Amino acid sequence: MLDESPNGGREAVDGEAVAAVAKALAHPARVKIIGFLLSRAGCIGGDIVDEIGLAQSTVSEHLRILKAAGLVVGTIERPRICYSLDPSVLAPLRALIASIEAHGGPQTGAVCA
Repeated sequence: MLDESPNGGREAVDGEAVAAVAKALAHPARVKIIGFLLSRAGCIGGDIVDEIGLAQSTVSEHLRILKAAGLVVGTIERPRICYSLDPSVLAPLRALIASIEAHGGPQTGAVCA
């Protein structure tokens, strides 16, 4: 996907990466998990289950989706997995948001010919 940058050039935005992150964030429980992980450096799955209040299998599925998108990483610390956030995967989403913000407010007048 290409967006016009404010200086007139074109800036590539990775549509697949943006869609993967957006899909992963598109459920309130997953947003809640992200919020919980923001409050600590890392935690085990049981902590997340206790905080979110969903069944362990449901939390595991949400974590699987977040991990597939790259937002959450799991480090095995036998016998548990310690989960933490990887904010680097947000770069394509940040680029898209920056492009939208740079575009300015709503267009007025005849924008479609």
